[in-house]
Amino acid sequence: MNLNKNTKILIVGLGLMGGSYAIALKKKGYSVGCITRSRESVDFALEKGIIDYGSTTPDPAVIGEADLLVFALYPHVFIDWIEKWQKYLKPGALLTDVTGVKTSVVYKIQALLREDVEFIAAHPMTGREVYGVKNSTDAIFREANYIVTPTAKNTPEAIETAKRLGEELGFARISQLTPEEHDEIIAFVSQLTHCIAVSLMTCNSLDRLEDYTGNSFRDLTRIAHINEDMWSELFLLNKKALLNEMELFQKQFEKLRRSLEEEDLETMKAIMRQSTERRDAFDRG
Repeated sequence: MNLNKNTKILIVGLGLMGGSYAIALKKKGYSVGCITRSRESVDFALEKGIIDYGSTTPDPAVIGEADLLVFALYPHVFIDWIEKWQKYLKPGALLTDVTGVKTSVVYKIQALLREDVEFIAAHPMTGREVYGVKNSTDAIFREANYIVTPTAKNTPEAIETAKRLGEELGFARISQLTPEEHDEIIAFVSQLTHCIAVSLMTCNSLDRLEDYTGNSFRDLTRIAHINEDMWSELFLLNKKALLNEMELFQKQFEKLRRSLEEEDLETMKAIMRQSTERRDAFDRG
């Protein structure tokens, strides 16, 4: 399918990300509906003009009218949904997602799907430390990355539609990776950083940290305000890659710790210089 203003878009799971998608797409003139469990979320989204219609159950009529479906669900819920409700999908419908891991999800969904519909996976690399449609905003897309992760089962048309969706949402950069490449990179740039933030936030029992800390602690622990259900599931689904990145981090931290213990100033400074150089390159990029 080609994405155009006649495309009917259905968001399945109207939380922070699903709501943000809906806001951006409505601004672009698309017809946007939702299926989500919370009546309060549907009513709020209708009142604010975030969606055109919504349902709290997998309504066959609502599902069957959608040309493009965006799944903003936990991975296990997404798989369960496909098993139960794909029978109502319109022939030729295109499915995409916002899931933070790919290898353990994409191939399973594609194996489950009917032959007359297609799933093209994508990952919006953005978010907030708050939840729910009431906190949704399309502003989170403006400086963010959007990764499309096709497999051999995907058609060129679906890949281009997924990229076009990223453009319509307002992402700053759009890239393409295999599911395996995606998970290896995400283990480092996203999952490991959450592990570090959580560990830093919980390794010391000092009370009233807010009275003593500066911006460095606030910046490093911003993502420590974490959805334990979602992130624990994502960690387990990407266990091998994440454990590898945790081991690499542990080795580097131990090298820094040892240089301090031994008062090895040259090694300490060399690590800091490398860090500064890589951060400068990152900022220029």
